[in-house]
Amino acid sequence: MSVSTAALAPSVCAPLPVLGQDVTVPLVTGGEVTYAALDYAASAPALQRVWDDVAAYAPYYGSVHRGAGYLSQLSTDLFENSRRTVAEFLGCRPEDQVVFTRSTTDSLNLLAAAIPADCQVFVYETEHHASLLPWRDARVTYLNAPRTPGQAVETLECALADRDPYGPALVCVTGASNVTGELWPVRELAAAAHAHGARIVLDAAQLAPHHPVDIAELDVDWVAFSGHKLYAPFGSGVLAGRADWLQAAEPYLAGGGASRKVARRADGGVDVDWHTTAARHEAGSPNVIGVYSIASACKALTEAGFDNLVAREQELVTRVREGLAEVPEVQVLSLFGDDAPRVGVISFVVRGWNSSHFAAALSAEYGIGVRDGLFCAHPLVRTLLGSDPQDPGECGAPEAEPGERSLNAIRVSFGAGTPDEHIDRFLRAVTELVREGAQWKYRTEDGRCVPDRGEAAQV
Repeated sequence: MSVSTAALAPSVCAPLPVLGQDVTVPLVTGGEVTYAALDYAASAPALQRVWDDVAAYAPYYGSVHRGAGYLSQLSTDLFENSRRTVAEFLGCRPEDQVVFTRSTTDSLNLLAAAIPADCQVFVYETEHHASLLPWRDARVTYLNAPRTPGQAVETLECALADRDPYGPALVCVTGASNVTGELWPVRELAAAAHAHGARIVLDAAQLAPHHPVDIAELDVDWVAFSGHKLYAPFGSGVLAGRADWLQAAEPYLAGGGASRKVARRADGGVDVDWHTTAARHEAGSPNVIGVYSIASACKALTEAGFDNLVAREQELVTRVREGLAEVPEVQVLSLFGDDAPRVGVISFVVRGWNSSHFAAALSAEYGIGVRDGLFCAHPLVRTLLGSDPQDPGECGAPEAEPGERSLNAIRVSFGAGTPDEHIDRFLRAVTELVREGAQWKYRTEDGRCVPDRGEAAQV
């Protein structure tokens, strides 16, 4: 079964409380407004529940795994219980390992360091750079952007059929695009990979905060995601899945915690007995608070009822897409078409506008935070914009002055903590900016489009 949004329960839940929901920001036109955080795909605001759990634990903070004191033992239990909570949240199989990392990027680089030396990696050009770039020491086959889910499966099957069937292979694919929000046919891709003797890793950075992820049901070998997209603070991530390649690989970092025994040899060298558990790749003092915050977020989403959260988000997706469709100058970017299931991530361009200029006006004049740029998915955005792969353009950096066409796009993203008012304000702002223009002058400064504070007069 693919990841799907069909047959969802009616929306019965309110937005989950998040930090910053009452923060006000100044408007360049005067006054203040409550900030509308619509950049969840970059970093979602932390859930209030997560922050409260961390605050309650903070006085009991202690070293992990190697302390005899009460607080150390308590922190160790907290750390390992968090591992079990994450494993349950992901539907891990009994033999799977949960390794804590810094982020999705860190998780995929860890896996890249653990794959066999002769492994061939297959990755779509549509991937986020976190899953597109780590495979530098492997034989990599980059697959062209598919235009339907079926074409994605067919492209992979053809590529795998042409490979050496006797060597190890790994497929890397996103669960939900960080550019279009579209859901990928993960289970079908996993079946294709396994039918050809390959393994598959799922980049769930954009999927896990918006949709249940079950390793066993999707039949993937590994899942990677980040805490800061799952309503937890920065600096923590997860790689969960099969243990064999991880156990066979050299530790990702060499140091305390990864080793069970270290002894000097007679010849002056050192013998090391490394752990075979997840600790093998968790050297150093772990980020206990980061790990606990991920576990807290997993519990909060589960207890809130993920089906209800998904249903409400789908209502917001429909409202945003229908609202943008009413503005002819807006072009929503899509690989799979209007009917493709998606999460709350939508990218678009506005005819006659530089994308950075439009995003700057949303912030300065309406208090709305969105993202502009290529979203660390340069090949995909350039494909969607119909530009040459060699054309210039950088994440978040405009290549044109305000009012001129740019090679970037605008991304609005939302989730479990988004109030209805933020969506309403965004749609009103888009309509007003397109029809009436910006109320202020803007200029490019240090690669960003900003209000021209030297121009006091409105235009």
